[in-house]
Amino acid sequence: MSGAESLSVIIPAYNAARYLGEAIASVLAENYPALHVIIVNDGSTDDTAQVAARFGARVTVLSQPNRGVGAAMNLGLDAAQGEWLAFCAADDVWEPGRLAKQFAAFRQQPAPDIVFGHVQNFFSPDMPAADRARYVCPPKPLPGLMVTAMLLRRATFERVGHFRAEYTMGEFLDWYARAQELPLRIALIPDVVLRRRIHGKNLSIRAQTERGDFARVLKAAMDRRRQTQQQATK
Repeated sequence: MSGAESLSVIIPAYNAARYLGEAIASVLAENYPALHVIIVNDGSTDDTAQVAARFGARVTVLSQPNRGVGAAMNLGLDAAQGEWLAFCAADDVWEPGRLAKQFAAFRQQPAPDIVFGHVQNFFSPDMPAADRARYVCPPKPLPGLMVTAMLLRRATFERVGHFRAEYTMGEFLDWYARAQELPLRIALIPDVVLRRRIHGKNLSIRAQTERGDFARVLKAAMDRRRQTQQQATK
């Protein structure tokens, strides 16, 4: 894997000033020579844009009215120039050495199209003990089949297509279902590549009322499968 190949890292951010600096620093700490970070400020009303701007030329800050994670990531993708793509949530941190481990997986034969890693959940240090008792924080790393634990070539991503912005919770689940339908070779390495912060205001917690997205994603996948089967019998 050539170190000269460029990598774009997309971080959607909504009112993320509290943790965004730590997220950006963890990405830049990888010291990948051709790495560029794109922060998409999704209509924040706090200092998200100002926090991102402090990191200088290696970080591009884009802004849009609040449209959700899928739309924010799509805006970042449209601006990305890297041959490789990776993602980070504005409240999470990359594990040191992540890129070296994931790039190494692409040297295996047959080479995968997408490489995921494991995720370690952790309680944010500023989270009161009483609040921690309300949430589950798995002590052991878990398989990270999520966008923030993924590394892939831009060309591979484009085979699947952009995220569907109409989903609040299911934009990656839908994308992953479409990726499996192509199909693509998917690898999961045992190493931790991401530390996922639990702080009580995570999107997955705030959007409990949007669980219907998962049903809509499942229905869309079943409809595509049915259509494919019908076409195959014609």
